[in-house]
Amino acid sequence: MAWWKAWVEQEGISVKGSPHFNPEPDAETLYKAMKGIGTNEQALIDVLTKRSSLQRQQIAKAFKAQFGKDLTETLKSELSGNFEKVMVALMYPPYRYEAKELHDAMKGIGTKEGVIIEILASRTKSQLQEIMKAYEEDYGSSLEEDIRADTSGYLERVLVCLLQGSRDDVSRVVDPALALQDAQDLYAAGEKIQGTDEMKFITILCTRSATHLLRVFEEYEKIAGKSIEDSIKSETHGSLEQAMLTVVKCTRNLHSYFAERLYRAMKGLGTHDRTLIRIIVSRSEIDLNLIKCQFQKMYGKTLSSMITPWKQNVKEMDPRASVGCLTRFRFAKALGL
Repeated sequence: MAWWKAWVEQEGISVKGSPHFNPEPDAETLYKAMKGIGTNEQALIDVLTKRSSLQRQQIAKAFKAQFGKDLTETLKSELSGNFEKVMVALMYPPYRYEAKELHDAMKGIGTKEGVIIEILASRTKSQLQEIMKAYEEDYGSSLEEDIRADTSGYLERVLVCLLQGSRDDVSRVVDPALALQDAQDLYAAGEKIQGTDEMKFITILCTRSATHLLRVFEEYEKIAGKSIEDSIKSETHGSLEQAMLTVVKCTRNLHSYFAERLYRAMKGLGTHDRTLIRIIVSRSEIDLNLIKCQFQKMYGKTLSSMITPWKQNVKEMDPRASVGCLTRFRFAKALGL
């Protein structure tokens, strides 16, 4: 399923909310789970991962009305580590959460460009508009201006171009002649010449609709004798290469893109927990189940089996690592992974 359909498919939703929802008892359950010494983490999971984002906002209001405390701040004070990050992430309305991830990616020393590329390349125009609105409300500055201030060169141009959301096209009508011309222009801007006309790549990849680009990619391969991905890898490098490849991957299959992001976050030494948390939380009410299916097709194993080392003897692990695994295990099971 390509990225450009701004939809919510029932079979793709992992967190659907409670059909018999009442925020007051849920608020009381959460309060009791964090009252006194220790925290009943399972009770938090049972409530927060089985309610929709909208229902969680209502629980937060009921929590403050009943106990005079901010639920998110209470979670922060009672929890720690990745479990805290997961529970707090669940408490953010979707667009505010993505705005926070973008803000955190740009604050401090260094910029986490991969996070910015992931979000901007995979969202629709309407989603990007909501993220920009949330960003300005929460941080008092323009997302576009902050991206311009924090990045430079061709990467800055790609990100600002993606932020405009120009790739949406609900009509899905493709002009074959224009697609052929774009393919020829891409070839002329890269493989055909010494050096690369990066702006031509940026203009076509970041402003054309996904349906149009799919046709362009077909025509390009006929002309160049290689895929657009291979040409991007040979013609560009670094963050610009990453950004262009992400656009292509999201155009071809959004669920494959997120499946690959999840796999790479868990492959090799260490685990990029923040990437796991961001994708699982942000896609849980959109298409997480479809991402799970694609993950299994691509890697021959379930997403859950990689998030949680089911057969690993945690007693042989570093104690801190085993706690992280158990947290991911509970979280994975709660979201039906």
